[in-house]
Amino acid sequence: MNFWGKVIIITGASSGIGKELALSLSKEKCKLVLIARRIEILNELKQEIENNGSELLAIKCDVSDKEQVKYSVESVIKKFNQIDGAILNSGVSYKQSFSNFDSTIAEKTFAVNYFGIVNFLNELLPIFKKQRSGFIAGITSLADARGFPVSGFYCSSKAAVTSLLESLKAEYKPFNVNIINIHPGFVKTPMTDKNDFPMPFLMDTKEACKIILKGLKKNKGIIKFPWQMTFLTGLLKRIPDSWFQYIADKRMSVRKK
Repeated sequence: MNFWGKVIIITGASSGIGKELALSLSKEKCKLVLIARRIEILNELKQEIENNGSELLAIKCDVSDKEQVKYSVESVIKKFNQIDGAILNSGVSYKQSFSNFDSTIAEKTFAVNYFGIVNFLNELLPIFKKQRSGFIAGITSLADARGFPVSGFYCSSKAAVTSLLESLKAEYKPFNVNIINIHPGFVKTPMTDKNDFPMPFLMDTKEACKIILKGLKKNKGIIKFPWQMTFLTGLLKRIPDSWFQYIADKRMSVRKK
C-alpha cells in the first residue's frame, strides 16, 4: 500500500497511538483527517504535520454520536472529494470491578470502542463499495482473547470489534475493500498510564506505530504485536476453561493483597 496522496482518516488522533500514527503518516505525504473530541490538541499538531508536507483537516467529533460521525465524513468529502482509508483508533478503558457492577460503564465503553467503529463503518462502507477501493483498519486488542478479571467490559468490547471486522472482511473483499484487524498488546499511552497492574512487554508508542504502518503497507489482514504477548494470549485462548479460571483466580488473589 502506497500512502502518497491518499486521504486517510484517523480517529482518536489527539493522543497515544492515534497521535503517533498521524505524525508518522504525515511523512508519507498523504492527506490526513484527524478526528478527536479535543480539537485544541489537534490544532497543536497542525503545524508540525503541515511542515512534513501533508495536508490536514482537523475535526472535533465524538465517535459515539452517529450524527457527528456523519457530519465528519461529509466534511472530508467536501474538502478532499474522496476518502481512501480509515484507521479507527478511538478507545476508552474504565477501571471497574464486577464486585461493584455498574452497567453505565459498559454503556460508555461500548459507545466508543464498539459503536464508535460501527458509526464510521455505516458512513464509509457505502463509499468504499461504490468506488471499489479503500481500507478500514480497526484497533482492537490482544485483550480480546479471554475475559480477563477487572477488564470485562473492555475485553468484551474489543472482542465484539474483532468479530465484526472478521465478518466484514469476506463480504467486502469482492469490492476491493480491505478490512484490517489490529491487535496491540500493552502500549505506553495516556490510557495505559492509568493501569495499576503489571503490563508485560509494554511497548513504546513509536515502535508500535512502526509495526502498524509496516503491516498496512504490506496489506496484512491481521496485525498483532508484540510477538511475546501474541503468543501468550494465543495460548490463553486455547487452554481449558478450568486452567484459565485458575490463572484468573490467582490474579485476583494477588490484587487483594
